[in-house]
Amino acid sequence: MNTTTIVLALAAIVVISIVVIVVSQMREKARIERLRKINALRDNYKRCDRLLSDIPGQYLTPELKLLLLKRMEDICNDLAGLKSDLPIGKWRESAQQRKTLVRENRDEVRPVKIDSVEKSNYAKELLQNLFKLIESMHKSGRIDGATARKNLKYILFLVHKTHADLHVFQARDLIRQNEIRKAIHAYHLASTEMGKSQDNPLAVKAVKSFRIRIKELEALIIEGDNAKASESGSQLDKQWDDFLHDEDWKKKADYDD
Repeated sequence: MNTTTIVLALAAIVVISIVVIVVSQMREKARIERLRKINALRDNYKRCDRLLSDIPGQYLTPELKLLLLKRMEDICNDLAGLKSDLPIGKWRESAQQRKTLVRENRDEVRPVKIDSVEKSNYAKELLQNLFKLIESMHKSGRIDGATARKNLKYILFLVHKTHADLHVFQARDLIRQNEIRKAIHAYHLASTEMGKSQDNPLAVKAVKSFRIRIKELEALIIEGDNAKASESGSQLDKQWDDFLHDEDWKKKADYDD
């Protein structure tokens, strides 16, 4: 074996070694990227499931529920393409069953009373995450512009309502303590929050109710009869507790620009 042959043989070995290393690195990179996609999709599925279960039931319209479930089904389809070991079949079946319940108006609604700062902040965080999800679905072409705009506007309205819910709860508590002036201030804050969604008919109705309640309380202060404050507010309290529960009101909330 002459020198040239030896050199060529060594060169071939070096080239083959480099090719093997490059291919191995590419495979490892592809494996890592696949795991990254699987983990990201898994986290997205769990995030959607959390939004569906933790957002106060009275806030979610059937359309919002169906958008969340659609995203969950899309995630299952993407995971199936990546040959994930996750329980994709179980997840997809659960999403499809929930979709059927929503479409047949048999989906259970679990209302949550916003009676603390912690609950208000948590609800706001969930709604902000829902807002980002709807935005991403629009950017990726999963929903059209009109659907995105309508639901994003409604979610902003819900964010304002979470703050209003807290102020109303505080106002009721202040009335029970005969702190009528402070209660009036709390109702003013609630009215201001709902006024931020002045193009929403539900918000307009709520602002009018708050103004009526404020006038009632102001009249009671003039009369000097604070004992009647709690009793006189029962009708408004019932209206606010029923806010977004009535199906006709939910239909009014599904408006376009």
